[in-house]
Amino acid sequence: MKKFLIILTILFILPFSSCTNSYTYFSVISTKQIDMSKSSSFQTAKNRVQGIDKVHWIIIIPTGVPDIKDAVNKAIESTPGCIALLDGALYYKFWWIPYIYGEEYFLIEGTPLIDPSLAGNEINIDEYSAFILDKKGDIVKKEEITEKEFESKKKEFDNKIAFEKID
Repeated sequence: MKKFLIILTILFILPFSSCTNSYTYFSVISTKQIDMSKSSSFQTAKNRVQGIDKVHWIIIIPTGVPDIKDAVNKAIESTPGCIALLDGALYYKFWWIPYIYGEEYFLIEGTPLIDPSLAGNEINIDEYSAFILDKKGDIVKKEEITEKEFESKKKEFDNKIAFEKID
């Protein structure tokens, strides 16, 4: 009975296979042309981004081949004005349930390097931010705040709304 359970366990677990490989770690990576004469104006974002290029395996047939360049492009294009990724890593991941379904993909993550001249007038809003507006409603100042500060300002604002008469 014990041998039967061991064999059954091996036969059940064996078909489920997966693999994760770290391909490389990098300081700078890009698929875009970078004008280095403007490098003094480049900024780094505070958040990290990811890009994935994935293909599916149906039965034993892959639907394509994952491409590192596509993963890099997806990560770069996720942030306006981004021209490269800094201090990141590239991973290859694969999992498969034999003769049923699987996925194979490249995952890249890094910190965006932003060229402000390409970013346009878009404002990067962090998870928690406070804005100071002028009388016209234009943004005068933006500052990052913590979740705790956000919650206290929200309560303060809600209390003002609840007790002030609105004309």
